[in-house]
Amino acid sequence: MLLTTENLSIGYSAQKPVASDLSLSLAKGQMTSLLGPNGVGKSTLLRTIAGLQAPLSGSVTVCGELLSAISVSELSRRIALVLTDKVLAGGLTVFELVSMGRQPYTGFFGRLSDSDRAIIDQSMAEVGIAAKSDCHVAELSDGERQKVMIAKALAQQTPIIILDEPTAFLDAAARIDVMRLLHRLAAESQKAILLSTHDIDVATQLSDNLWLMNGSGLSCGTVAEIVESGLLDNLFKDSDLRFDTTARRFVW
Repeated sequence: MLLTTENLSIGYSAQKPVASDLSLSLAKGQMTSLLGPNGVGKSTLLRTIAGLQAPLSGSVTVCGELLSAISVSELSRRIALVLTDKVLAGGLTVFELVSMGRQPYTGFFGRLSDSDRAIIDQSMAEVGIAAKSDCHVAELSDGERQKVMIAKALAQQTPIIILDEPTAFLDAAARIDVMRLLHRLAAESQKAILLSTHDIDVATQLSDNLWLMNGSGLSCGTVAEIVESGLLDNLFKDSDLRFDTTARRFVW
């Protein structure tokens, strides 16, 4: 396991935690999708296990070491984070933006070595964006920009990648394309990839594991375990949506 939590409580107030007593794990070579309605605390959970927000209690262990004992610079070599916000780097070329993933190794003003450049080129090739290397980010579609951000995370060479709604601004084809890409990268690069998403139908087809968060707790398991358990029927409490286990999609 590359990341585990023990009795983790998250939120902004100890008197009213978002979620408590979470014991979670991420394994290398697997993609895990975090599902749940808006406002349930998915981003809070991701921010906490990524080290951007302190837990209320409990612990997070990253690559065998407590998160609280890992320096910021060392953590950036273990976890790459891709946030929901749209990319505001239109003046940069694709190569320049992806090269920022090497900062944990070169420093902010560090020069890129031949080895760094080779890693950047490989990262762009792995996500299928190498042909756009010299293009400005402003010239790209939303789907292409998201691939650039994933390439930047790959260039960071971390064993863990965490993404907060990576398909939020994409059309249907691009959403599936990005999810397929992430699933392939997890398997081929033996990374642990965790992402939050509202694309539940796609997540159940391409993820290895699911984390369900609905305000009353968090349920974890393989896709088959979660689908067969009927837990997806209760994901949206005040809705008449029902998850069809055969078609693996919501019906009403």
